[in-house]
Amino acid sequence: MNTTRIIAIAAAATVALATSAQARDQIRIVGSSTVFPFSTTVAEQFGKTSDFKTPVVESTGSGGGLKLFCSGVGVQYPDITNASRRIKQSEVDLCAKNGVSKITEVKIGFDGIVLANAKSADQMKITLKQLFLALAKSVPANADGSKLQANPYKMWSDIDPSLPKKKIEVLGPPPTSGTRDAFVELAMEGGCKQFSAIKSIRKSEKNKYKAICHGIREDGGFVEAGENDVLIIQKLVANPNAFGIFGFSFLDSNADKVQGSSINGTAPEFDSIADGKYPVSRSMFFYVKNAHVGVVPGIREYVSEFTAEKAWGPDGYLADKGLIPLPDMDRKKTAESAQSFTPLSM
Repeated sequence: MNTTRIIAIAAAATVALATSAQARDQIRIVGSSTVFPFSTTVAEQFGKTSDFKTPVVESTGSGGGLKLFCSGVGVQYPDITNASRRIKQSEVDLCAKNGVSKITEVKIGFDGIVLANAKSADQMKITLKQLFLALAKSVPANADGSKLQANPYKMWSDIDPSLPKKKIEVLGPPPTSGTRDAFVELAMEGGCKQFSAIKSIRKSEKNKYKAICHGIREDGGFVEAGENDVLIIQKLVANPNAFGIFGFSFLDSNADKVQGSSINGTAPEFDSIADGKYPVSRSMFFYVKNAHVGVVPGIREYVSEFTAEKAWGPDGYLADKGLIPLPDMDRKKTAESAQSFTPLSM
């Protein structure tokens, strides 16, 4: 699609949005289940302390949220989407194709991805390499990974005698989830590339490398449990032999029920995620549709609330929910960019 066509679509959509603005006087937010509790907390605070209605926040997963967000301009489409990974170039292109030409990116802080189980069970200590061997679809059949086999491991102890003599059963997010994206990139790939023969094909055979390192087993050892992290926690409490994958914020807010596993000798804690020692940590974002600012009431003010020190600062109310804040200078720069709605450039 040529540039003239994109501009024409954007202009028509903006006119349609402006003429139908009264159809919606409430901000609509979709996206990541991990960012959901932070966004919901800001939305509730915003509704209590401003003259605007409390925004509607839906947990659709990062990929699902960006798909909805990029579908077009107009009150039938979301104003903001949350993401537990950065927007992909393909999603930026989809937005542009549908007239969403200007987007503001707001990096809100950091989160860790945890492998957790019920507090009534023993706490797991595991390495990234062992975690890859437990959950990969195909695993090395020899020491360097030059030969592969379908994952034969049924018990954790089959991988290493130091691990529990229990069936491998991990509840995790679906492919539409940003948590899933980050988990395969940070945890699975982190363990996979420790096999020299696999690591050696990283540049020359990218698709093969990704298929090996990002492929999750489908034989019951890994169970897709949807986007509802609260439900995963309930299932872990009911089944102390199972493990779940979700964001640190949910671990932190449910510390009376579940515990995080130590990975590569580091526990998932606020400080270890903030300083990068915990190996499975990632950035979190939300994206604003600039064409909706000033048309759907309250977007500008919501963004200001979210990026205020009282919310996302080290002593802000989001820290109480488990948000790991950006460094001071990064927070200041991001707040300025967010509040001026500087368009994303990739």
